[in-house]
Amino acid sequence: MTRTVTDVICPFCGTLCDDLEVVVSDDGKELLEVYNACAIGAEKFLHSQAKDRITRPRMRQEDGSWKEISYDEAIEYTARMLTDAKKPLMYGWSSTNCEAQAVGSEIGEVVGAVMDNTATVCHGTSLIAVQDIGIPSCTLGEVKNRADRILFWGCNPAHAHPRHMSRYSIFPRGFFTGKGHTGRKVIVVDPRPTDTASVADVHLQVEQGRDYELLNAFRVAFKGEQLPDVVAGIPKEKIYEAAETLKSGRFVIIFFGMGVTQSLGKNHNIDEAIAVTRDLNEYTKAAIMPMRGHYNVTGSGQVWGWLFGFPYAVDLSRGFARYNPGETTSNDLLRRDEVDAVFVLGSDPGAHFPFSSVKKIYDRPSVAIDPHETPTTEVCKVHVPVAFVGVEVGGCAYRMDNVPIETRKVVEPPEGMMTDEEFLKHVLARVKEIQGE
Repeated sequence: MTRTVTDVICPFCGTLCDDLEVVVSDDGKELLEVYNACAIGAEKFLHSQAKDRITRPRMRQEDGSWKEISYDEAIEYTARMLTDAKKPLMYGWSSTNCEAQAVGSEIGEVVGAVMDNTATVCHGTSLIAVQDIGIPSCTLGEVKNRADRILFWGCNPAHAHPRHMSRYSIFPRGFFTGKGHTGRKVIVVDPRPTDTASVADVHLQVEQGRDYELLNAFRVAFKGEQLPDVVAGIPKEKIYEAAETLKSGRFVIIFFGMGVTQSLGKNHNIDEAIAVTRDLNEYTKAAIMPMRGHYNVTGSGQVWGWLFGFPYAVDLSRGFARYNPGETTSNDLLRRDEVDAVFVLGSDPGAHFPFSSVKKIYDRPSVAIDPHETPTTEVCKVHVPVAFVGVEVGGCAYRMDNVPIETRKVVEPPEGMMTDEEFLKHVLARVKEIQGE
């Protein structure tokens, strides 16, 4: 006998699709089928059943081999590492629930760590821009029900957020968008001919790194003022035409990704994109939203916002929260040799940081908390496998539009395996014991 768990939340990307159906065995120990998920989301569920999954902590030996250790030994190593360090870096926090993020934040406060999340290498510049001038945004539900002009700038949801277009932005029929995709106009701005661009009505193939110029040109075009013949590789006629398409809509939504946040101009690009949105509101209703990647990177920013007042790069080493991106961000600290221990949870800097930073992680006392084997687990001294959040344990996560959603547990974790939150609570208790000795 089997049973089907409905309305399951997908813990892959910031879209947090909430309509999955998962078939599990009657005893709740085996996950059999996943319906409605994209290929990446389904694989995340099914990977929890992998026969070669690592289920016990392990410590790297001097000869490079791994030795299995107990959870108690892993807790002791982690607590000692954090208390012995003068300035530990606690990085990641984007693929776990808000409950674990809260416990981890308390540990960071007790040991005087620098707390940073994956926004440091993706949408940190967006957060800076929002702090500069605010952001006129909305929910994905409003996009589905109202938006008839969709602008994707520097992002490719066809690959990075596979169900975004079918659930919210292009194809669904909403309350005021009953014609689905035939009632919407889609514009893509991207230097590459992506799969998202292939379904757009207009593709503006901007020159690499010249997003700021094109954004500024849109503001000029909205007012009907003169433009040069070509801006950022785009003929002015196309810019005027795209500007009129946006102005003629009833509801415009601008989605932007790392093609804008990490290209030349960085947070100033987002300043200008928000200004474009503000200008559009003189003609119609318009909103803008970052395409967040990890499924709960938004949640880590929310939790730290409540606790410390800053969404990432929070330096607690002086006993109070400091925030100065460029100084207190992970790569800058690693490359300047300013941290002496590294703790990673819910992220894979080994795959995404520059080699010079990864080498610094390898050279220091380090712990990686992750259900998977990743490049990060291979360079850290200790790897602690934990239960999959959203599959084997529930908890709160924030969708890319800042809507909190409760993820569901659908299957039991392997016997004896801890969750992120349980492991962190044990570490916190042990840290307090050591500091009281």
